Amino acid sequence: MSAGIVCWGGTETGNARESAANVEGDLLKLKVNKLTSIKTQLPYSYYSLPFCAPKKIVDSAENLGEVLRGDRIENSPYVFKMREPQMCTILCRITLDGKTAKQFKDKINDEYRVNILDQESSTVYQLGYHIGLKGQYAGSTEEKYFIHNHLAFTVKYHKDLQTNSARIVGFEVKPYSIKHEYEGKWSENTRLTTCDPHNKRTVVNSNTPQEVEAKKEIIFTYDVNYQESDVKWASRWDAYLLMSMVAMIMLRTPYRDISRYNELETQEEALEETGWKLVHGDIFRTPSNSDLLCVYVGTGVQFLGMILVTMIFAVLGFLSPSNRGGLMTAMLLLWVFMGIFAGYASARLYKMFKGTEWKKVTLRTAFMFPVIVFAIFFLNALIWAQKSSGAVPFETMFALVLLWFGISVPLVFVGGYVGFRKPAIEDPVKTNKIPRQIPE
Repeated sequence: MSAGIVCWGGTETGNARESAANVEGDLLKLKVNKLTSIKTQLPYSYYSLPFCAPKKIVDSAENLGEVLRGDRIENSPYVFKMREPQMCTILCRITLDGKTAKQFKDKINDEYRVNILDQESSTVYQLGYHIGLKGQYAGSTEEKYFIHNHLAFTVKYHKDLQTNSARIVGFEVKPYSIKHEYEGKWSENTRLTTCDPHNKRTVVNSNTPQEVEAKKEIIFTYDVNYQESDVKWASRWDAYLLMSMVAMIMLRTPYRDISRYNELETQEEALEETGWKLVHGDIFRTPSNSDLLCVYVGTGVQFLGMILVTMIFAVLGFLSPSNRGGLMTAMLLLWVFMGIFAGYASARLYKMFKGTEWKKVTLRTAFMFPVIVFAIFFLNALIWAQKSSGAVPFETMFALVLLWFGISVPLVFVGGYVGFRKPAIEDPVKTNKIPRQIPE
């Protein structure tokens, strides 16, 4: 029964700087992140399950974006030495009781994945690897649960010929389920018979998987191999950039064809009709619910400004996809500061519609969208009850409220005040006093 699942990863550092160069023998300490599932959408801390743990569990400092994503980055007992392969390294041995066996089974049922980070990196093509799997084994008709207790790591690096140092450019994990065996009594120096570095016997399949049941003994092990790559650290995202460019070309081709067809239809219709001049006196008439239109336009301007500035910063290199949570943090802060443009746009449009109560429209602009978002945050109480890592801490919630009331709302009112003091936007054509009848 094969249980191998390949998980690739492009190196993602935890900040905007480049990945540090490593020389042979440097320690590479892996970190673990949340357990995730596409079935439940509720992330959990890695150590919510009885996995092997270091002597002291240390939580990594996280930015606002990482907290909102539900990330819980912690240290792990996985420690490598740069460019020094390891074979069948024993991590720990545990014995399951009824409670822990049920915990593992529940997570396997919900298809939870383990996310391991290499120097704050994460898998890219496939998010993590499954904790285990459920299936039949050895001709049995009963479905059983099996855990992935052996990991085969492959670290890809690019070597600098001048300095003999190397930068990590890729990261693979292949999980296996294997029932480890050993002779004699268990001790720190126990050698496994199922995989032995001295005899160069490695785990290559999951023909004898490790079952998850109460009173079952599980031994966690891992291998580490290093593979030199021609991919440079600076060009590790080239594949994704090329893919994006091809997608843009593919999307533009049908769009251009559709535009050409529409132009032909417009030319044919122009020969039969006199055009928009028939309704030119009604185009700029103040619509019903014009207040809401002003609020929607202001909110749209706020989002447009946030997106444009984010893209500019990304092009200039200030925002990188390798900065975990940094993009979300930047977008959140930019949305707050773009409140001044939201208020300005709402007030200018409101004055164009001959409105006088600009404070009311500005207040709606400042509160309408954030109130909807914060109403969703009340569901956070349900996530707290499930003890999920996706629950936003009280401190983070307070910080969001402070950003809203302390920065966003005042800026919206500043923009509204400035916008309403500007001269009203004049209509290009005069509006008829009597609305034109719409034919049925």
